[in-house]
Formats: sequence, structure tokens, C-alpha cells
Amino acid sequence: MTPTSRDNGFMSDINVTPFVDVMLVLLIIFMVTAPMMMQGMDIDLPEATADSIGSEKEPLIITIDKENQVYINNYKVPIDFLQEKLIKIRQGRADSEVYLKADKEISYGMVVQVMSLIKGAGIDKLGMVTEPDDFKQKNKKKT
Repeated sequence: MTPTSRDNGFMSDINVTPFVDVMLVLLIIFMVTAPMMMQGMDIDLPEATADSIGSEKEPLIITIDKENQVYINNYKVPIDFLQEKLIKIRQGRADSEVYLKADKEISYGMVVQVMSLIKGAGIDKLGMVTEPDDFKQKNKKKT
């Protein structure tokens, strides 16, 4: 980088080799450490047991089976008429409480669609019905 006799100036070319070396080293460091930084949090979710629902009146239960067929208290209802049926039932009942039972094999979208129809019928209280874990374990032991 000494001045030459021709141009009497300094050479202004940048030497990129050290820059490339540093970038490659940083790339390798990030490639090695990135998988170590992508780990989830370990949490312990609380376990809950719920008592059975006590009701003096016969509850209104809407069931969705594996074939996406909808039932109101064991009576099959086409999904297109579910909201109309619920509006008529709600007019004849003092309480507006509904329990929804859905098979675990059906899609989430189907459950949300039925829930939307229930809410559209003016029903304020919607409960989800599940089986307790100890009920499933007792049935496995019997078989």
C-alpha cells in the first residue's frame, strides 16, 4: 500500500478475505447454538376432577357422533334445522342450559359449527360433557 510512481496515491481496494472469515465463523456459531435455544418450557398442568352435574329437570343434551350426525336428546336432527329446533325448544323451557357431547374423532370445525348454531338460537349457557379419566381406566380393565 505504498504510493506508486504512476498515480502518486494510495490503493483503495478493500481486502474482503478477513471479513468473509469472520462471517463464516459467526455463521457456524449461530448454526450450532440455534437448536439449543429452541426448546420449550416445561410446565406441569393442574389435574382437576369435577363432580357430576346434578339437575332436577331432564337436561337438554346435544350429541355429535362419529358420522357427524347431530342428536337432541337421542332424536336425530339435520344440522340445517338444529337452530330452528333449539329456538322452539327454548320457547317451551324456562332454563336455557344445553350440554354438548361430541365424539373425539370428529373435526374441531364441526364442534364449532354446532356451538355457533346453539349460540345463535339464543342459548346462553353451554356446557361440554366429558368422561372422567378413571371411567376410561375402569372400562379398559374390564376388557
